[in-house]
Amino acid sequence: MTDYLFAPPERVSLPVVGRTERFPVRRLLCVGRNYAAHARALRGDPAREAPFFFAKPADALVPEGGEIPYPSATRDLHHEVELVVALGRGGVDVDPLDADRMIFGWAVGVDLTRRDLQAEAKAQGRPWDAAKGFEFSAPVGPLTPAADMEPPEGALRLSVNGEVRQHGRIGDMIWSPGEVVAQASRLWRLAPGDLIFTGTPEGVGPLARGDRVEAVVEGLTPLRFTVV
Repeated sequence: MTDYLFAPPERVSLPVVGRTERFPVRRLLCVGRNYAAHARALRGDPAREAPFFFAKPADALVPEGGEIPYPSATRDLHHEVELVVALGRGGVDVDPLDADRMIFGWAVGVDLTRRDLQAEAKAQGRPWDAAKGFEFSAPVGPLTPAADMEPPEGALRLSVNGEVRQHGRIGDMIWSPGEVVAQASRLWRLAPGDLIFTGTPEGVGPLARGDRVEAVVEGLTPLRFTVV
């Protein structure tokens, strides 16, 4: 048994629909600009250029939502609803067809972003870590096993205090989930426990303290949280 100077951090995990076992999370990868309208809104080219990635630490995960504290050092916290892919198998430099078989399950998630810090970092050519990888920045709902459903292709939406802010369809992705996983495997050696946020549709916007958020992907368990 290994002795540590202090207790190691608790392993983060997600509940799995219909199972008692939980899904242990290894790391969080995220894709930017994977919906054409959102890419145009950010003045990007929606053509099928290779997707780009950024990461969040595993301790940014907030399983099943609940209460999420408004983060420090920002006055412009934004929501981005996304389909989340959970990997049950790993690989490197995989084919998109093989990548589909690596997917253990699906969930709805929200990429929370300090937009003002991101804009400042972009303007100065600096990394986005502080804008994306802060505590409580990745609420994710329960996983539905891929074996129990067809791959999601329907609607996803995000509402704030009952008002729909974001609405799109999974089928409108520039890169499919399998293609996203394959692209990520060219940059990292993927492993079981990896979560990949697959991009957000247009309509991202600010959140304030007290806002009640509901994120939905058709066929999956909704995600709800309140900003406190």
